[in-house]
Amino acid sequence: MPYRYPATARWFHWITVALVIVLGGLGVWMTSFEPKDAAFKDLLYDVHESTGVALLGIVALRLLRRLANPPAPLPSRLPRAVRFAARTNHALMYAVLLVQPTTGFLAANAWGYPLTWVGLVPIPSPIGHDEAIAPYLSAVHWWGALLLLGLVALHMAGVAYHGVTRRDGVVRRMI
Repeated sequence: MPYRYPATARWFHWITVALVIVLGGLGVWMTSFEPKDAAFKDLLYDVHESTGVALLGIVALRLLRRLANPPAPLPSRLPRAVRFAARTNHALMYAVLLVQPTTGFLAANAWGYPLTWVGLVPIPSPIGHDEAIAPYLSAVHWWGALLLLGLVALHMAGVAYHGVTRRDGVVRRMI
């Protein structure tokens, strides 16, 4: 049987996928279809921020697991450019998945909204309320979301390439 990621790696992957979908949906809802009810709007932001903190933790655990247990290499018969593109896309996705929750947390705090994770655990801000830098942090968070969307699209193109075009078993490693 070809190489398959361990169950822990697969669970981390699919939990990350689910959290990113939830975060993306909430992000679009909050910003494009802003609720009129202030309490409901605050709830959406609280869920978005708490989910972002959870994502940050999952991604950190994924990276630690990956450092301790590097994945098997891609098939050597793949063109060098494809292997490079896959490694680059994965590295960029990991970077953005670390930057997004961090900039979101810092932006919310800079706008004057402290974070209490799931309504129970206050998370102290290293910068506090600072509306001078808040727009910049918000812009980085916005552009990071668009970058992540593009990277996910490229990742899905890679899934299609390996699963439909090449049928080389690479996709089955994560299922």
